[in-house]
Amino acid sequence: MPYLRVTPTGPYAWRLTPIHLHGLTTPVVCATTVENVTVIATESLSKRYPRVTALDRLSVDVGPGVTGLVGANGAGKSTLIKILLGLSPATEGRAHVLGLDVATEGAAIRERVGYMPEHDCLPPDVSATEFVVHMARMSGLPPAAARERTADTLRHVGLYEERYRPIGGYSTGMKQRVKLAQALVHDPQLVFLDEPTNGLDPVGRDDMLGLIRRIHTDFGISVLVTSHLLGELERTCDHVVVVDGGKLLRSSSTTDFTKTTTTLAIEVTDSDEHPDGTKAVREVLHARGIETHDGGGLPGAGHILLLTTESEDTYDLVRDAVADLGLGLVRMEQRRHHIAEVFTDSDEQRKEAVGHGG
Repeated sequence: MPYLRVTPTGPYAWRLTPIHLHGLTTPVVCATTVENVTVIATESLSKRYPRVTALDRLSVDVGPGVTGLVGANGAGKSTLIKILLGLSPATEGRAHVLGLDVATEGAAIRERVGYMPEHDCLPPDVSATEFVVHMARMSGLPPAAARERTADTLRHVGLYEERYRPIGGYSTGMKQRVKLAQALVHDPQLVFLDEPTNGLDPVGRDDMLGLIRRIHTDFGISVLVTSHLLGELERTCDHVVVVDGGKLLRSSSTTDFTKTTTTLAIEVTDSDEHPDGTKAVREVLHARGIETHDGGGLPGAGHILLLTTESEDTYDLVRDAVADLGLGLVRMEQRRHHIAEVFTDSDEQRKEAVGHGG
């Protein structure tokens, strides 16, 4: 008999639907979300401890999709997740998850939300199948449905062939996949993933980011993923929330963060006549009235020039300058903003405020 649950109708009305994972079908209950519905909402949310303020009047709305929560270690990311799960009370302010109040409806939130913790918390002496089945049963699935969902979910995260091995013998990447599987096994409407790429090598990190993206694109589950690695969020998320010291720095779509600028990045080759091609191009452009500066912070920054494009003629001037010098043009492209610049701008504003205050 398929697993059924009855809850009030509304923006998150439940329906019985078969979920297809790699050709297998398990009847489960899943949520129908409405476009542009606020999945998470906080209002002046604060969390204070005797000697530190973890969250400071944080107000933010998060919609459906994959949302990145970025900030340095100690920025308040894990604290926010614990509050949103109803596991830790806020000092002041309000928060709602899927329309439910975190202060009074924590249990109902945890029924509908999956959580992948940051730290290793897996029992070493049981298999992935045993552990994920147990977590499915804890979430309310009957035994048969729990076993079917566990098999489907472990296949989705790439652990089906290793599902009966004790977890203690797993690599770090495999353990991260087990934690992801237990967060997904009860088919939540929303998952919180706390630093899911921690400890992974570049290949494992790419695999995990691909899985995270598919959680939403393939199954319609919204995702809130925390990370201090900015490039990961640029590649994976639809929306990014940036926090620093418990305060909101910025919340906007990833495309807004990474939109193109009027800055042109130029990279050229060297030659026997011009052993420093970059310097030669800089001098020619300067003589023609174009100011340039070094591409500090960019890969290969010592060989990159940045300049502001006043008009389409700038491209012709650069091309002609490089050709006149007999150099090769490696690239000439409009630069994009990066999420890291939000922190850079914040640091500069903070220094200016301190300077004015002194």
